[in-house]
Amino acid sequence: MKRHCLALDLKNDPVLIAEYEAYHKEIWPEIKKSILDSGIVNMEIYRIMDRLFMIMEVDDSFSFEKKNAADAANPKVQEWEALMWKYQQALPVAKPGEKWIFMEKIFAL
Repeated sequence: MKRHCLALDLKNDPVLIAEYEAYHKEIWPEIKKSILDSGIVNMEIYRIMDRLFMIMEVDDSFSFEKKNAADAANPKVQEWEALMWKYQQALPVAKPGEKWIFMEKIFAL
């Protein structure tokens, strides 16, 4: 099993952050299905202040290319992504259109 770690910022507004967390207490069933169908077997998101950290554990069938293509063809995923962008903001190092950014592993015990 492979693990990917990514980061993204939220808009620094306590009301928006609370709304974002409320959406993630019970994500839409279509979003959960799209995540699981892509080969992601576990996903966790952590927050400190306005910084998010995501850990994804994926099986051998997973690829970002396939996930991106499936998401682009799924109207419900596109609706979710548009809604979430109300709360999110790209990291300063993000390229245009880039949201979640891969983190570099710098230590392992």
